[in-house]
Amino acid sequence: MIKTTVTISNKLGLHARASAKLTKIAGSHSCDVWMSRGERRINAKSIMGVMMLAAGLGSTVEIETNGPDEQQAMDAIVALINDKFGEGE
Repeated sequence: MIKTTVTISNKLGLHARASAKLTKIAGSHSCDVWMSRGERRINAKSIMGVMMLAAGLGSTVEIETNGPDEQQAMDAIVALINDKFGEGE
């Protein structure tokens, strides 16, 4: 199991399009992918769960991966978040 804390840095936070990109990456891996913010912990393969985190600009979220390709999943999700979901701002 791997855990990492990241800060949401894109202007709109985890809005619908960003959440869809994140769940697509999470769903393409066979490991479990969880995200948490505060007391809320969700399955990152669920777009509704990701959007319910209501993680705006500057929010910190914890990502947890557990399974056969956990490192690849973590690397891909962290890269997506650090790239501001490809939104450039």
